[in-house]
Amino acid sequence: MIDAHLHLWDLRRSAYSWITPELGPLHTTITAERAHAELAAVGVDRAVLVQAEDSVADTEFMLEVAAEHDWVAGVVGWVRLDDPAVAAAQLDRFAADPAFRGVRHLVHDDPRDEFLALPAVRTSLGLLAERGLPYDVPDAWPRHLTATAELAGALPELTVVLDHLGKPPHGKPDFPEWRDAFAAVAARRNTVAKVSGLQVRGESFTVAGIRPSWETALELYGPDRLLWGSDWPMTLLTAGYGGTWEVVSELLGELTDDEQGKILTGNAQRVYGLTATPISKEEPCSPASTRS
Repeated sequence: MIDAHLHLWDLRRSAYSWITPELGPLHTTITAERAHAELAAVGVDRAVLVQAEDSVADTEFMLEVAAEHDWVAGVVGWVRLDDPAVAAAQLDRFAADPAFRGVRHLVHDDPRDEFLALPAVRTSLGLLAERGLPYDVPDAWPRHLTATAELAGALPELTVVLDHLGKPPHGKPDFPEWRDAFAAVAARRNTVAKVSGLQVRGESFTVAGIRPSWETALELYGPDRLLWGSDWPMTLLTAGYGGTWEVVSELLGELTDDEQGKILTGNAQRVYGLTATPISKEEPCSPASTRS
């Protein structure tokens, strides 16, 4: 199994300005060893590391971790998309590392509402498409979900990965509006979506709570275009890794073995161009006891 969305950070290496003391258990360095223990506890074999800061330092840190740990399947890093010349140079540099498998920008923290439509950004994203690298869009609802559909339509050769199902507003009055915007993204065949980051701080994480979003995703994307990701360590604010996996695995258990295999492994391999599981130099994970 591949966790398609996991974070690490080292507070000695970079600022991570959004990680403040108010975030409690997140306000610390999150190490590769700690992450691997969480994966092993539920039988997840590998993970894709995803950027947590719009900086070269964060990307360099993740690539260093990938070079040291076989359980890291790939890295989704950051490049300066609003400057195509800089983006091209950074892509050339990072793409020399086989672990570099995609790009993300923290668009929800960017003050520019029109970021995804900026001509410079579109040019840079075209460079990703030429290189066969996907682009992850985080926390798109409500500001950037419609823009994500427009981006995918404008660049049909670019694989657009919608993180966290676009952040559906579970049980909120604007859920129907989210569904319409989410459907517009799903209608673009060059998009895929991650079943990740569905927790809401201060609310319990349950099967019943996320089922409407899950069933909407299955209806609009189908098992061929969904990837599972834990979004750990963000889940430390809610159910933790094990509790999150328990909820998601119950929903996955309602699918066929083939459908589960696509969401848990095959789609991540295809989207990020991941190699087959390597022979690990670390302690192997035990089989998942919670998977149906």
